[in-house]
Amino acid sequence: MEPEVKLESMVYNKMKKQSFKSGFVSIVGRPNVGKSTLLNCIIGEKIVITSDKPQTTRNRIQGIHNIPNGQIVFIDTPGIHAGRSRLNRSMVDVARSAVSGVDLLLLVVEATAAADAEFIQDVLGKVKVPVVLVINKIDLLSDKSLVLKKIADWAALYSFKEIVPISAGRSDGVEHLVEVVSGYLPDGDAMFPYDILTDMPEKFIVAEMIREKVFRLTRDEVPYSTAVVVESFIERENGVIAISAAIMLERDTQKGIIIGAKGEMLKKIGSQARQDIERLLDTRIYLELFVKVVENWSERPSKLQELGYE
Repeated sequence: MEPEVKLESMVYNKMKKQSFKSGFVSIVGRPNVGKSTLLNCIIGEKIVITSDKPQTTRNRIQGIHNIPNGQIVFIDTPGIHAGRSRLNRSMVDVARSAVSGVDLLLLVVEATAAADAEFIQDVLGKVKVPVVLVINKIDLLSDKSLVLKKIADWAALYSFKEIVPISAGRSDGVEHLVEVVSGYLPDGDAMFPYDILTDMPEKFIVAEMIREKVFRLTRDEVPYSTAVVVESFIERENGVIAISAAIMLERDTQKGIIIGAKGEMLKKIGSQARQDIERLLDTRIYLELFVKVVENWSERPSKLQELGYE
């Protein structure tokens, strides 16, 4: 038995000597460049909603990714854009605040976009932490030489620590990106338990999943005038979770679009959202949706605070 004890002791001592690294990494960029898709890909689960419409993400959302001898807390942020409404300006403020107080910054750009010196200066002009440029959607480029040209164009504008081309939608290059990120983490303890993927409450993610379906299924300005509030979240004795949620709109004229003919659109939103929520919570869901109008809620400070946007 003695050799086995010594061997276990040697392994334990070796593990103790290995440094544990942890840190916060913000993901920033323009709207619709794939920041949320990237975070979901890294985490391996859908914790952030996505759509083909810009400005889908409204909040600062943390995803927790564990690596051997380390833990990375990725922070997804709204797209940086010229905000017109009070809601949009609040979203941009959230994104801009995420460039400080972290250990590393990932600036995500789209492969088909031209290198933009003004944008770099605007976003990174006062940044003091290391910055890694992530060129996303490289699958949209027809030739590898175009990827190399994009890297050279962006590299000429800023002293990035690394430039990593990826396709988050296809999971290409994402594993390598995580390896790059881990190299910039400081020594530190795990900040969250290993069995959680995000620090956001379940009710928040449920509301976001419903809002995602509104973004994906409706048109024009309606998605941008929509917020979702989970009114009740009750686990019944049979294990089914009963959820009641309000889809909040700004004008009466938008109700017809959300409800649809004979209520078909609202049913479709609920059906698709329920499937995602059941996968998230790993149980059966009873989902009740209703629509209410709060005039110009996106310009009302009290309502924005209530919804967590300010």
